[in-house]
Amino acid sequence: MAKLDTANRKGSTLETAPTLYVEGSGIRFAYRQLGPSTGTPLVLLQHFSGNIDAWDPAVVNALAADRPVIAFDNAGVGRSTGQTPDNVAAMARDAVTFINLLGLSEVDLLGFSLGGCVAQQMAADNGRLARKLILVGTAPKGGEEHLLAVLQEAFSKTDTPDPRLPLFFTPSSASQSAGLAFLKRAKVRAEDRDTDNGSAVTDPQAKALITWCATPDPEHAMLRAIKQPALVVSGSSDTMLPAENAYTMFKAMSNAHLMLYPDSGHGALFQHHEAFVSHVRTFLDA
Repeated sequence: MAKLDTANRKGSTLETAPTLYVEGSGIRFAYRQLGPSTGTPLVLLQHFSGNIDAWDPAVVNALAADRPVIAFDNAGVGRSTGQTPDNVAAMARDAVTFINLLGLSEVDLLGFSLGGCVAQQMAADNGRLARKLILVGTAPKGGEEHLLAVLQEAFSKTDTPDPRLPLFFTPSSASQSAGLAFLKRAKVRAEDRDTDNGSAVTDPQAKALITWCATPDPEHAMLRAIKQPALVVSGSSDTMLPAENAYTMFKAMSNAHLMLYPDSGHGALFQHHEAFVSHVRTFLDA
């Protein structure tokens, strides 16, 4: 069981925990650590264009109630130095470097969207490092994606207060209301907020995600290489990485569970955060 040297004690939140740093292999990684100092840490792998403060505090804080949770910026993202790679394999290597720098020999991974692709690569390449996987709103290699089209449509809606409303949530009043609540939670932290590095991050990340989905893997070799237990999660109406991807992953992996949330899009874990946290806890504790 790993024991972490926490600068922030149990009871800190995503909104209040200090941003910490660890350096190696020419990269200075920024991260925040929540929860107890013992147990299998849950490492969070973020979505396209996201940084530490793009996570939902309602999800992160609840998960950290009974386990160590680590949110970090991969190379080039937010306050981490280095260059953001334009391929998933390099992103996975950088994430493994970060975990090794923390001295962790076994972790659970929660990968959201592009982070879910990175988690798949990490699990396939590092069987002993990754204990369990939660793969949310993501796609297998060769899967279906509509990144650029969905982004273009979302940013064309000039009357919306934040592009994440049409990107992450459905047009229903219930989903949009949940989206506004998520945005409010995500903006609570007023000091020491993470930074947005713009196209230096989004351009290579977009190439990485599009290339991942455009690379054929008809025999699902990547998925079949993943032997760890996995919880695959999707919203019913994810326009960016459709739910059909989740079903494909569920069928191809040897030890996967599938969870679909109703009337929800790419941000299903934020809209249904209480149910999501409950399902993740049950899965990780089993």
